Amino acid sequence: MKLLGVIVAFLLAVLAGCSRGPAAPVAVDTKNDRCGWCRMAVSDARFAAQLVSPSEEPRAFDDIGCLATFLKSGGAPAKGQIAYVADHRTKAWVGAAAAVYTKKPGLATPMGSGIVAHADAASRDADAAAAGGAPIPARDIFGPNGVPDGGR
Repeated sequence: MKLLGVIVAFLLAVLAGCSRGPAAPVAVDTKNDRCGWCRMAVSDARFAAQLVSPSEEPRAFDDIGCLATFLKSGGAPAKGQIAYVADHRTKAWVGAAAAVYTKKPGLATPMGSGIVAHADAASRDADAAAAGGAPIPARDIFGPNGVPDGGR
């Protein structure tokens, strides 16, 4: 009976070690990553976005507009999939569902969307590139289905 208890404890420890939390974003490799929609190089981390899931390799995008087009053209997101966007000012990854977006015509983004993301209004207000832009709701960018947030 004692041996059975040890075996059960061991198996539980192994299973706990294999479990993962939500899929996390990865660093963008500006020398090698290609956009998951337009296939251009992801050359500027300030405009980058990505989709991550526990069961797939991360998919990088060079422009928030490319992520939006990709999401609108596909079916249901993979289980546990989460979309992230880079805070334009800090380059830190932010969950796309929680980000603050600004559209600024004439702002040079990789594919011309003119959209930048920020973690919050304070980051947006501290970013000179967003000055004069108009706030834009995520629904207007990504459509009525929004962005994958891992089921949160």
